[in-house]
Amino acid sequence: MMESKFSEINEDPITADERGKFIHHAEAIGDQREPYGPTGFKGVFISYYATLCAAFAAIGGMVFGYDQGVVSVVLVMPQFLARFTRVSATASGAGFYKGLMTAMIELGAFLGALNQGWIADKISRKYSIVVAVVIFTVGSIVQTAAVDYAMLTVGRFVGGIGVGMLSMVAPLYISEISPPEIRGALLVLEEFCIVAGICVAYWITYGTRYMSGEWAWRLPFLLQMIPSTILGLGILFLPFSPRWLASKGRDAEALESLGKLRQLPVTDQRVQQEWFDIRAEAVFHRQTSAMKHPNLQGKSKLNSIKLELVSWMDCFRKGCWRRTHVGVGIMFFQQFVGINALIYYSPTLFETMGLNYSMQLIMSGVLNVTQLVGVSTSLWTIDRFGRRPLLLWGSFLMTVSHLIIAVFVGKYSQNWPQHRGPGWASAAFLLFYMLSFGATWGPVPWAMPSEIFPSSLRAKGVALSTCSNWLNNFIIGLITPPLVQNTGFGAYTFFAVFCLLSLVWTFFFVPETRGRTLEQMDHVFKDISSEEEEARWRAIETEIIASHHRNVYPGAKDQ
Repeated sequence: MMESKFSEINEDPITADERGKFIHHAEAIGDQREPYGPTGFKGVFISYYATLCAAFAAIGGMVFGYDQGVVSVVLVMPQFLARFTRVSATASGAGFYKGLMTAMIELGAFLGALNQGWIADKISRKYSIVVAVVIFTVGSIVQTAAVDYAMLTVGRFVGGIGVGMLSMVAPLYISEISPPEIRGALLVLEEFCIVAGICVAYWITYGTRYMSGEWAWRLPFLLQMIPSTILGLGILFLPFSPRWLASKGRDAEALESLGKLRQLPVTDQRVQQEWFDIRAEAVFHRQTSAMKHPNLQGKSKLNSIKLELVSWMDCFRKGCWRRTHVGVGIMFFQQFVGINALIYYSPTLFETMGLNYSMQLIMSGVLNVTQLVGVSTSLWTIDRFGRRPLLLWGSFLMTVSHLIIAVFVGKYSQNWPQHRGPGWASAAFLLFYMLSFGATWGPVPWAMPSEIFPSSLRAKGVALSTCSNWLNNFIIGLITPPLVQNTGFGAYTFFAVFCLLSLVWTFFFVPETRGRTLEQMDHVFKDISSEEEEARWRAIETEIIASHHRNVYPGAKDQ
């Protein structure tokens, strides 16, 4: 049975040699650190408290997914179009107004994700979720009560701000509370809830479209406030992120929170090791920031604002630019492999394959369910096989799917009724694409950005990555309709090229993070390369261990 390092030294003062039993950060690769438990489902059930906290925070993903999915059917409801005539097919400029209304959530989400970076650093990950829920609820109320196009559009924008904030901070909080052995699986919960929210919203609106009055579209908007309210109230009872507490110098609270999350006494050697690593990383990056920006270390308001601004620029400088490249790039490719184009315009795509209207809607719903099945598999595979293999295989399988569909559409789209077999084969490969995406490029891009950045820049790095997702989501929304309308099979060829590019990019630039603690990412990305930086890190960690020992055993002397 493992005993605490500090329970071993009740009689003898800690020696430098004994302190060496704690793994220094530079040497703390996965196989040297004592694990908290196994990977996969077994580890999830053993670390049940952290799992429950992560699952609750992932409700933010369901809110995000529901809000995304609710529009796809609402936009074609006769009850909705009767109220908002500007977006009906017969109205002048309907395409513009429909696109503007849809784009408002993406614009709001972009601004929400961008601002959530400093909010999450300032008031904590936990309370920033509450702020996001309040903003989202206001937007939902305005959408539910909308009486004209302008009111609905404003509601979509305000709600989008809340969605963007949640899409950024929920995975950030999950990554910072998770044991490294199951961090991937717990981060997959975010994507699982996003897709589950899309599925729930789709089938709810599919059902409410049979209601005769305006509640056919008002009810789906109203129902999205239920999960957000549960999240906003429940998050108050969850622990603070120990890494956020350490970044604020609240080390004792960080240790208490860590012990609670790991379901272990705070004297357990594994908890102590992680606590020392967290504190050392926080101090190291604070010192690095002070060395980079010595003139901005004063306590004045102006210096704080300037330091906040230059901290954003630090994401693009030495020591972080590789991580920013991976975070922003992985979100770029998640959109440009074609996923949201297929979700938003799946009825149109199924129409090009020769399916009737009713079957188009049903198949669009089945498409979402297929993606959910794919995401479910990654709960086990992401920590079993790692992030890189999933991305590489996903890129390959999606490339093949797009190319086969492009061939079928190019050859038979002029007369689908005479070629029902190729039509259904195209639909089958579209489902296979969704399964492949859900198992690979769906969850991994939401997991990696929140685990690769240093503590001092993590919120900002995740914010930039999430902004990349929303910006590219917006671009895809603009280019897909003319692409599908004017090129037919060219849309699938276009996305096949980007799937292939994502494979090449992943192979050369994306490192493996499976099993590593958040504090080991400096070495994964080789951002601590000089002997001076290595020595400084060791000195910080040695001093933290020694200081803790002096506080616990005031009569002991370092040897």
